[in-house]
Amino acid sequence: MNLQKLLRPKSIAVVGASEKVGFSSDTCKNILTYNPEHQRVYFVNPKRDEVFGRKCYHTLGEIDDTIDLVILCTPQKTIIPLLEEAHQKGCGGAVIYAAGYSEVGSAEGKEAERQLKAVAEQLGIAVMGPNCVGFINYIDNVFAFACTSKVRDRKGRIGFISQSGQFCLTMLDAPSAKFSYCISVGNSKIVQVEDYIDFLVEDEDTRVIALYLEGVTNPAKFASSLKKAALRRKPVVIMKAGRSARGAALTSSHTGAMAGSDKVYDAVFRKFGVIRVDDLQDLLGTASLLATLPQLPKGTAVASVNVSGGETGICADMGYLNGIHMPDLEQRTKDELKQLLPFSTPGNPLDTTAPPAYDAELLTKCLMAVDKDQNTDMILFGMTILDEINDSSMEIMYQGIRAAKEQGLKKPLCLVSFIETTHWQDLQLRYEKLGVPILPAPKYGFSALGHMMSFIQYDPAAHTLELAIPEGFASGRKGLSERESKRLLKENGVSVDLGQVVGTPEEAARAAEETGYPVVLKIESDEIQHKSDVGGVKLNIRTRQQAEDAFRQIMDNVAQKAPGAKVNGVLVQKMLPQGKEFIIGVNNDRQFGPMVLAGMGGVFVEVFKDAQLYPAPLSHGEALEMLRSLKSFKLLQGCRGEAPADVDALAELMVQVSRFAQANKDSLLELDLNPVFVYEDGKGVSIADALIVVGE
Repeated sequence: MNLQKLLRPKSIAVVGASEKVGFSSDTCKNILTYNPEHQRVYFVNPKRDEVFGRKCYHTLGEIDDTIDLVILCTPQKTIIPLLEEAHQKGCGGAVIYAAGYSEVGSAEGKEAERQLKAVAEQLGIAVMGPNCVGFINYIDNVFAFACTSKVRDRKGRIGFISQSGQFCLTMLDAPSAKFSYCISVGNSKIVQVEDYIDFLVEDEDTRVIALYLEGVTNPAKFASSLKKAALRRKPVVIMKAGRSARGAALTSSHTGAMAGSDKVYDAVFRKFGVIRVDDLQDLLGTASLLATLPQLPKGTAVASVNVSGGETGICADMGYLNGIHMPDLEQRTKDELKQLLPFSTPGNPLDTTAPPAYDAELLTKCLMAVDKDQNTDMILFGMTILDEINDSSMEIMYQGIRAAKEQGLKKPLCLVSFIETTHWQDLQLRYEKLGVPILPAPKYGFSALGHMMSFIQYDPAAHTLELAIPEGFASGRKGLSERESKRLLKENGVSVDLGQVVGTPEEAARAAEETGYPVVLKIESDEIQHKSDVGGVKLNIRTRQQAEDAFRQIMDNVAQKAPGAKVNGVLVQKMLPQGKEFIIGVNNDRQFGPMVLAGMGGVFVEVFKDAQLYPAPLSHGEALEMLRSLKSFKLLQGCRGEAPADVDALAELMVQVSRFAQANKDSLLELDLNPVFVYEDGKGVSIADALIVVGE
């Protein structure tokens, strides 16, 4: 959808312009305050001749100009006629403040929104809202926004999209926030959240996209936009609401129970390199850091420079807690710093002691010495910008940092503040002009730094950057027997032993001898998914008599504990040698498609819940990345004298499962391979049990 006339209009009409307190009045005030010289902004109200001293037209038809954008500050019942009138003036975008649509949950509201959507699509008008507070385009000074805030310069490089109008106001009130666009999407049923992301990905004035997200309405478009951002290396920072566990309903497998909706979003974000944050402060701190630095560090090694021991200790601890790599400085760097700072013991983090805070030239020399160090990629300078009534150190340190930048400081530099204060706004602005971002207090400052380092390490070329989004789901569900599940897997290229299904004790004994002892016998039924719970499994069978007895015991147990279950027989398989037990599974998310799960398996799957989730399809590298993220990965590497496990074979099995899930995305609901035995390096893996649940 083309959003140029909506977000970058050349001409604007405010319909319902008024001086009465409310959205209309505030919209007019914003326009007159921030862009009073704009000659192609028109106020429209049939009951007024002027608003705030500016001419007011009675209808859109009276305006002798084409109109790109209409801002409708009128009741719901007037909206469609006004859109039709605006269309006659060449209108291509509309902001609709009116409420009473689908958000109220009534049949009338939903029908009103359906009609609005149909008319907007017919007329080719990109509609923001309804039920929104509009947007601000700081690049072109377009204020189609329904609320006022303190007047100041907020022009920057963050494109902010919010599914909450209040959060737009909150962000605008933050002193450090600088935007290219601030967009309140409202119901977003016409122009969707995904369309705004797509616009900002392509916008050259936006360096980072920040988003408050409650949900996604167009998963395919969402994935397409995130892929485009990943390939262009444009950071996307998302605060996603809904962390609380909701769990998948009606799940038959371990995988389904462990793959809640929030974990699915986490998995999608990891695939596309999206930075996920927990709250608005984290969102703003991370976005501001990424937007202000002239260029990102080439690597993730940080040199921490501070003017006090307390700050040095905090940086060491917070760096550790947030996974920030602070390597040792080169010996030549330490030697040079020791000459400059005779009372310091140079290290990383570095305590320069107090002198550089009162000697700009000395601070410059210290920074230039660290800048030459080959072990680090960026400099984090610890200082808190206090009020102007503080001593001269604030200004002196600024002069030292500015001189270092002027002398060609190569490494990216940012400041971390150790407590939130009222701040010295003028000094902050001067740092911004130097391209030196000021991070918030350490909890959020180091969080932002960690997010940036994760983004730097993300390589889009190492990820598949596609989703297997289903085209539809069946309403019912059916669990398949183990042999039928394995048959489907084998037909799709997954290596698995099918075994033999038998119907009598004698057949069981014959099949056991053909297979070769030891064997395992299991109940074979579509209606019994957890076989051990009904006594349906007998392990380590080594003789003909044991095979016959095991068959009878299994059938007796099932008759007692699952009397109504339809039974196909008993499955006879080779008893697999023990290995490391892992689980590989799939849960098919209704929005984003099959999610592959890998983790510690067997009886431990529900105890430790050590599992990773990732969208299909998987590359071999993505599978390895999943495995390395597990706490139990150390078990695969070999510990306490054990040989390393065949990690590559396990990863390849995950890739095969993801391809199966992708090929069956419209029918597969869940899949469990549990346990999967992982053997010593070079000896492969074996699937001991399989369960597939399909739509019906």
